[in-house]
Amino acid sequence: MESLKELYKIGMGPSSSHTMGPRKAAENFNRTYPQAVSLRVTLYGSLAATGKGHLTDFTVKEAFYPKPVTILWEPNTFLPRHPNALKLEALDQAGHILGTQTVYSVGGGEIRTDDNFDEPRQSVYPHKNMEEILDYTSQHKMLLWQYVEECEGTQIWDYLKTVWQAMQDTMNRGLQKRGVLPGSLNLERKAQRYLYKAETSPRYVRRINNLFSYALACAEENASGGQVVTAPTCGSCGVVPSVCRLLKEIYEFDDSVILHALATAGLMGNLAKTNASISGAEVGCQGEVGVACAMAAAASCQLEGGDNCRIAYAAEMGLEHHLGLTCDPVDGLVQIPCIERNALAASRALDCATYALMSDGDNRVSYDDVLATMMQTGLDMHHDYRETSRGGLARFFKKHWLNVKRKTKTFARKRRKNKK
Repeated sequence: MESLKELYKIGMGPSSSHTMGPRKAAENFNRTYPQAVSLRVTLYGSLAATGKGHLTDFTVKEAFYPKPVTILWEPNTFLPRHPNALKLEALDQAGHILGTQTVYSVGGGEIRTDDNFDEPRQSVYPHKNMEEILDYTSQHKMLLWQYVEECEGTQIWDYLKTVWQAMQDTMNRGLQKRGVLPGSLNLERKAQRYLYKAETSPRYVRRINNLFSYALACAEENASGGQVVTAPTCGSCGVVPSVCRLLKEIYEFDDSVILHALATAGLMGNLAKTNASISGAEVGCQGEVGVACAMAAAASCQLEGGDNCRIAYAAEMGLEHHLGLTCDPVDGLVQIPCIERNALAASRALDCATYALMSDGDNRVSYDDVLATMMQTGLDMHHDYRETSRGGLARFFKKHWLNVKRKTKTFARKRRKNKK
């Protein structure tokens, strides 16, 4: 497994696959062909199907600015290596091709090319799965966060400190803002309203409303193209921060304790990224919000005193009960159902941690088992339900919205006719 620095990435929303990855690809390509007069970029599969709503064209053009860029859309063409693919072409003054490259945005802001797609990533962890990690930590009587420190070195805490600060900054910005999010849905920001309601709510409801407001703040900032931390992706960026902030406030933890929780959460995300997928275009939202819930459940369980086995159990439940979750963003925007899913997954993460803490830590289904199941479920899922906005809520809403528009136009025509 790679370093947690490759999992927790600070960047601009609304999508690690659709904005962070393509931006990185464009910037790398621009450095390779500085002599190019113009660029042509072809988006394939999920990148094309939801690229407009995810601001893919905008972020690619911004990365190449001031050079002119032509964007070609191929939503029905899926390249065999990954459903998120783009072809970059550098052109000279006469429009002749100077060079070309195909890049795959594989989730969490990570990109690969045909040359390195199957190359093993640089590994800093000697163990390949949760079972091996639990055996090792049991033999050496260490906690999971101590295992992360042993593998990554003490320098990981400086990086996670930067990550935690960025998460808090995102929440604070989101809580201060009101108004409507950009895009066709005219969706209103709700984080600040939930925070105000929490102040006058009974104690238990107040905590849940606080949790919701923190998760909504992150998700709404992401939807508006603001800076977020992938945990494990932009679309699921609100789950882990909201859980960590709520428990920090309840128990008055020092930041160092939260950093330990982020390390353990990151370990769960890293296992998912390595042994399954965190790409909504590849496995649906189970790989984004589902994995985020697993990460937050592990963090919560650790913060509340769980041992390694109970932490792994909490993570397993967090993902298991998101199995089969589709990625069906309405109108290609990371808003409906994405924003609400962050809030509800945060709540479920706390429930999973509580359940695991009450258990003896012995469960029939392991975290490794549920990761393998999640990957196979994603592969079996029709591509209409994997970030293409062609199925599920996206399809229903589009049909419903068209009917509403049609009825509105008919009503307006009748009114005009009656006036005459």
